Amino acid sequence: MSLTPQDGGGRQNGRGADGDRRRRRRRIVRWSASVLALAMAGTATAGYLYYEHLNGNIKKESLNIGDSKDRATKTKANAAGQTPLNILLIGSDARDTAENVKLGGARDIGTAARADVQMLLHVSADRTNMSVVSMPRDTLVSIPKCTDAKTGKVYAATADTMTNASLERGGPGCTVATWEKLTDIHIDHFMMVDFSGVVSMADAIGGVPVCVDANIYSHTSTGHGSGLKLKKGTTSVKGKQALQWLRTRYGFEDGSDIARTKAQHMYMNSMVRQLRSNATLSNPDKLLGLAETATKALTVDTGLGSVTKLYDLSKELKKVPTNRITMTTMPFVYSSDGNRVLPKPTDAAKLWRLVREDVALDGKDKKKTTTATTKVTDKAAADDRIAVQVQNGTKSSTESAVTGRAAAVTQLLVGKGFTKAAADTSALLSEDETLVRYPSADLAGDAQRVAKVLDIPTDQVKKSADVDGVTLVVGADWRSGTEYTADDDTTPASANALNASDTKACMHVDPDYTW
Repeated sequence: MSLTPQDGGGRQNGRGADGDRRRRRRRIVRWSASVLALAMAGTATAGYLYYEHLNGNIKKESLNIGDSKDRATKTKANAAGQTPLNILLIGSDARDTAENVKLGGARDIGTAARADVQMLLHVSADRTNMSVVSMPRDTLVSIPKCTDAKTGKVYAATADTMTNASLERGGPGCTVATWEKLTDIHIDHFMMVDFSGVVSMADAIGGVPVCVDANIYSHTSTGHGSGLKLKKGTTSVKGKQALQWLRTRYGFEDGSDIARTKAQHMYMNSMVRQLRSNATLSNPDKLLGLAETATKALTVDTGLGSVTKLYDLSKELKKVPTNRITMTTMPFVYSSDGNRVLPKPTDAAKLWRLVREDVALDGKDKKKTTTATTKVTDKAAADDRIAVQVQNGTKSSTESAVTGRAAAVTQLLVGKGFTKAAADTSALLSEDETLVRYPSADLAGDAQRVAKVLDIPTDQVKKSADVDGVTLVVGADWRSGTEYTADDDTTPASANALNASDTKACMHVDPDYTW
């Protein structure tokens, strides 16, 4: 009995049927070959069945289950029609199987899963660079209202909650919603892996080289620690040891979750280098094993839930050179009790803005050409004749608005001779950068005059139908002081940027955890 699929008309004999079967066979083989570049040795039907098998391995969930009002706006395409790609990577501490319980050190199956690893992977619109931003698991955030897509259970919005708790409020779709609410960055996809997935992936890759500057044993007298035990120098970790590396806090640097994040960055950078140089990827049998392992390990959103789509994504990621991949950590400050962290004022908002605006975090973007100043035929009126409305736009994704900021800047303008300046307290806006807006060409000269006096760049003077007259919006980049300094596009030092091509990166070991 032949397993070759019949054609749509049911013909099974003659040259037409044979030709159709041969054409179908070739199409399916090409299809299977394009999926993870699998070198199928069997028939076309076998290739198709294996493709379907891999698809069946992948677990899928809803992308975003938060309130729709919290959704971020997708970035507009650039001049070439390209758009950035934002993927949230989630490491789950789920204890939903006996293996995960054993690996996680828990006693019982069924402990609610938390998102202990969260990294936003941003691929630039032109695919020349990639930025990764980690959020420490104990960051206090506002989690929006989430509705479990499977059970219909509604989780009310919460404030000052650890970000890793978002996963237990309906699944990864709530973690995505939490990130969008905090950062105002649109997330296109998520990929989640649990303990056993990390172990199996590390084994399939063949090990990932990591480095410590001294012997380390992550273990305390009270039983805390990941159990990681390594000798000084570089070791290729796989299996359980790879998971221990990613979970180690006791023994790395100051023993904080921040140090653990740094170790995770080193691991991911090394894994990228390993995958791109490893001969495993040119060995059909080993590649099949990697494909099997990867599809079993992943939970993804429904828009990414097939081998074809995962392969298409991998092709996009592969376009980015290793030396243009930058790992960072969300700038943070410790909470008042010292046990949790919060986004660092200004620095965190700046980092989110750079990602939203598709600015490379490695500082290697080509210099942007300055926006040409529109020729203004309208001559500015005398300063004391220009009416200026001043609005407070200092609210950001991480900080509340500065009270009285519009009034303070109004007084600054009055002192500079703009006696018709007035504070508009009816609007509380949110703008990353300070803007001067004007409604029509006859007020362009007045708007540029205001900008010039305050040292606001001309490309921040915008024509807008949303205002009735010259309007100064004091943005989140001017929360205090009487002098405006235009924000630059450099990555905050507090983000601790690490380039993926850095092969000398090595974790510092706390002397109390050496052996």
